[in-house]
Amino acid sequence: MTGIEITTVAQRPELAARLWDMADTWPEFAQHDALAWLLYPRMVAELPEYVLVATDGDQVVARGFSVPFALRAPGRGDLPARGWDQVLMWAFSDLRRGVDPDTVSAIEISVATGRQGEGLSGRMLAAMRENARARGFAEVVAPVRPSGKPAEPDTPMHAYAVRTRADGLPYDPWLRVHVRAGGVIHAVAPLSMTISGSLAEWREWTGLPFEEAGPVRVPGALVPVHCDPEQGHAVYVEPNVWVRHPLTG
Repeated sequence: MTGIEITTVAQRPELAARLWDMADTWPEFAQHDALAWLLYPRMVAELPEYVLVATDGDQVVARGFSVPFALRAPGRGDLPARGWDQVLMWAFSDLRRGVDPDTVSAIEISVATGRQGEGLSGRMLAAMRENARARGFAEVVAPVRPSGKPAEPDTPMHAYAVRTRADGLPYDPWLRVHVRAGGVIHAVAPLSMTISGSLAEWREWTGLPFEEAGPVRVPGALVPVHCDPEQGHAVYVEPNVWVRHPLTG
């Protein structure tokens, strides 16, 4: 791991075009989140100092996106139930209106397929925390997508998020990385990401029939997708887990 270098896109703008060169483990349906389509290019273009890239020689092996926003602005104050979606909207609303941010939110940390198990996710999280600290922030928050949850789509997230091992650390591997890094599990964001599509689109994304009304268990999904053949669509509402990372004290 000595050859790994983690930088921001602001420091190495030539890497902006290579962020999606690496293969990752995101399920296909997750590529069709409307806010992601709209705002990922804007994160790279307008907030490059919050976009992290890990390289091993000339190879991109991990990427991390984060955004600054004003958590303590009027009408806010607590981490939102709409999690990932809401914090992205707040960040770009604040940027457009010139509102000073007071918090950084993680958006994504992804490791290249074939490079899992090397500690890269923890290193990217540490780099994201340090990047925020260096820019004067006292807290990083993260709407965490627990990595083990797809194996238990029917388990309520509020029960899964607080499950621990015998040593007291979270049962979930990705939550465990956050807690070991100094994060504190705060709350569940019950509707953190919403992805909707026609039945034909869901069939294309998943290879599943999407013919019967009710819950459909989709590989990679944290909870079942709700299928409504009568209305001709299916909707996935993903819960995430808010983790707070204080950077002072």
